[in-house]
Amino acid sequence: MAKIKAGNIEKGMYLLHQNQPYKVVHKKFVSPGKGSAFTRAKMQNLETGAIISYVFKSHDRVDEIYVESKQMQFLYQSGDQVFFMNPQTYKQVSIPKSVVGDQVAYLVAELQVYILFYEDKPMVVRLPPKVTMKVLKANAAVAGDRQNSGTKSVTMETGLEVQAPLFIEQGEKLVISTDTGEYVSRAN
Repeated sequence: MAKIKAGNIEKGMYLLHQNQPYKVVHKKFVSPGKGSAFTRAKMQNLETGAIISYVFKSHDRVDEIYVESKQMQFLYQSGDQVFFMNPQTYKQVSIPKSVVGDQVAYLVAELQVYILFYEDKPMVVRLPPKVTMKVLKANAAVAGDRQNSGTKSVTMETGLEVQAPLFIEQGEKLVISTDTGEYVSRAN
């Protein structure tokens, strides 16, 4: 942990603020004509996901923390826990579903993700931009049905509902965007 001046805070930094780990998501340095300069920062709590705004005076000193990113492989879910494994050491880590959040719908077997650790405690799960999933259920397309502009709702193997083209059938593999939850293409 290193002490830095508040004027040196940058977007993407990890800070310890009020004994909680935060990631700076937005920062604005303000130097008014009168009075001392300050930094207005929006920060996301790594444990709860809550976003706060805080004003640091230019002479304040803050703790920059070290956050380690490790590549992990998704294994399985059990109850309210999600299990991952480090492919190099085979060490397993369990993370509460509340930390993973809505991203749990994109977790398929052997998916490689990055997990941020602070003091050996998993804080954030980062998914790849796209995942490949199998279609579990797809209703048959009805000829002439253009109410949904040539798309239909399909259920993926994780239970995720996606709007896909009418020609998609059960058992096919699709590429899904983890940012938007939308169909991207058929998988090769």
